[in-house]
This record gives sequence, C-alpha cells and structure tokens, in this order.
Amino acid sequence: MSYKSLLTVLTDTDFAETTLKQAAAFARAQNAHLDVLCLGLDRSQTGYYYAGATALVVEQSLNVAREEVGKIEALAEAFLKKTETRWGIETGISPVSDLTRHVAARARFADLTMLSKPYGPDHGFEMESTVEAALFEAQAPVLVLPDQAEPVVAPKTITIAWNESPEALRAVRAALPLLRAAELVRVVVIDPPSHGPNRSDPGGLLSQFLARHGVRVEVDVMAKSLPRISDVLLRHANDNDVDLIVMGAYGHSRFRESILGGATRHMLEQSEVPIFMAH
Repeated sequence: MSYKSLLTVLTDTDFAETTLKQAAAFARAQNAHLDVLCLGLDRSQTGYYYAGATALVVEQSLNVAREEVGKIEALAEAFLKKTETRWGIETGISPVSDLTRHVAARARFADLTMLSKPYGPDHGFEMESTVEAALFEAQAPVLVLPDQAEPVVAPKTITIAWNESPEALRAVRAALPLLRAAELVRVVVIDPPSHGPNRSDPGGLLSQFLARHGVRVEVDVMAKSLPRISDVLLRHANDNDVDLIVMGAYGHSRFRESILGGATRHMLEQSEVPIFMAH
C-alpha cells in the first residue's frame, strides 16, 4: 500500500500557503497526485433577516464567497506551479451548512487527506468542520498539520497512541507506509487494563503485527501521571522528539455542535506535532 491520491481543502488564504507547502512536499515524497479543493463559503443565514432582505444578503454573501475562492485559487495555482508536484485544483462555493458534504464527497476517494490544524487564533469554525467531514463522513484517514510546521516527508520517530480500540487500529493500518519507513515506532500504552486477554503483554499483539510488516517497534507502557491522557501523550512526544503521532479519532453524538471528542480535540489543540488520525 502507498499514498497515490492526496487531498487538501483550502477555505482561508491565511493558512493556505502553509498547508500547500506541506501537502506538496508529502506528495512529491510519495510520488502521489495532490488534489486541492478551494472553497468559498456562503455565510448567509436564510430566514434570519427581515422580510425582503434575504435575497440581497444572500447575493452579497455569494459575491464575497466568489472573491474569497478566487484569491485562494490564485494563491494555490501560483504556489503549485513553482513545484514539481502533480496537482489539480477544483473550486466551488458552498453554503456553510453544506460544507461537510462537499468535503466528504472528495475525501472518500483520497488515500489521505491533509488539513490544517482546526483550532487556534484566527482559525474559523469551518476548519473544524472540514476535519470532521473527512474523518467521520468520508471515513478517510486525515493528517492534521500544525501551524507553521515543517513538511512531514519521512517521519523518523512515530508514536502510536494505543488503546486497543477499532479506531486506533484503523489509524495504524492506514499509516503503515509511514510506519514501515520510520526508524522507530513507539507504541504507547497508558494505564492498560488489569483484566483482559492482553493484560500480561500490553501492546504485544500490535507490536507483533507491525514487526511482521517490517516496522521497527518498541512498546512504552506508561502510567496516567497527568490529569489527561492527551497530556501524557504530548509529553511523551516532546521527550522523545517524535515527528508524528498516530491515533484513533473519537466523536460524540451528531446532535452535538462539535463532533470531535474531548481527547481528540485536546490533542489537536495542543499538539505541535502532526497527527495522523482515522475513525
């Protein structure tokens, strides 16, 4: 398995160039094709305005969205023409309420979707919606890129946040090309259960699975010495100069405004290391 079709989604010129830099470098390293989806967002709220004003407001919002997507497309095209990346650009305008459908429709046919970190200063809510759409609706692996991070081309040290969940295992399977190429993969198990079939060898079956794929792997069993498991993972990543974290993505009910679960959200908020996720 290898990554041959990559996708990135751009909705904001402030973060577009950083995302393109990382996605293009990764695409060249993988000999992959990079598809860029540039979206302008119609932020009008139909039915919110006084009678007779809705059509005018929608038209103004569409004009703003057209201008935004034109700037994003121009920036992406100018950047990618300077690289040796194989690429294609698609543009569109979407109501905010329909954003996830457009992203999911493209992400489901990509081997990997590379997206900007969804949280931080000046990060619009649409960046979170884009990550959620690729993960939960497209069921596609996502590589989340921290602001201003160097391109993840060939991570040497990778941490796997392992809790025996189906989501974590799907993330591991999707990340196998990167895991095989790494110098060292650390399987991190935090507070393993004292009962169960794997209590005497936490992470043992996963490390065996990885070793048979040619992965150089070690298992780190750790105590939850900080209030949050995500805090322990982030400290471990910092102490071991980790280049990439692989983990499962966990979501709450779709009736909630935000889908990403607490542990996943905290990791994305705080991590300065790229995170490879699957659900």
